[in-house]
Amino acid sequence: MVGVSNDPTDEPAGPDTAAGVGGSADPAVTNRPAPRSTTMIALLPAVALFILVADLVTKIVVVATIDPLRPISIIGDTVTLRLVRNSGAAFSMATGYTWILTIVALAVVVGIIRYSSRLRSPLWALGLGLILGGALGNLVDRLFRDPGPLRGHVVDFVSIGWWPVFNVADSAVVCGAVLLVGLTLFGVELDGTRASTRTRDDERTPVAPDA
Repeated sequence: MVGVSNDPTDEPAGPDTAAGVGGSADPAVTNRPAPRSTTMIALLPAVALFILVADLVTKIVVVATIDPLRPISIIGDTVTLRLVRNSGAAFSMATGYTWILTIVALAVVVGIIRYSSRLRSPLWALGLGLILGGALGNLVDRLFRDPGPLRGHVVDFVSIGWWPVFNVADSAVVCGAVLLVGLTLFGVELDGTRASTRTRDDERTPVAPDA
């Protein structure tokens, strides 16, 4: 006589318990939107605030201590601290369009804040936080520094070889943008899902026949 085991551990694994079936091997990137935790809600503003404070503090110190005509050498002539007032965009580009760049920065800030409610991916939160903090850092300069509101010149001070002079905010914006491009190329979306995985799930969903 064959006995029947009542041990629940002997039950066959279902689609939700089988490893690697219908899901992603990476627990951080799945085919289902991740729940929005308190940590996730705080990550973007925390990163943005850190970048903003670091940018403002370094600019205040540089303006107070560095003579524009006497750069400070860090590594010979390759890496120096050089005070520059920039009327253009990051890395001294688009000079002469300060008020337009100010409006663009405001639009970026508003856009990131608007889409932040859809975030479920910590990497997207990190990338957008870097961009938001950098945009706010340079926006403060454009609003409050000479020659006046919307026309203020941004303080740049890091000079590396032939590369244009930049600041903490510029670096944060570039790093955040690179991260977001990478996430997009790998199909990671705002809610933490992979676009390719979700497409496969949609294809496996049976379609009810017409009556």
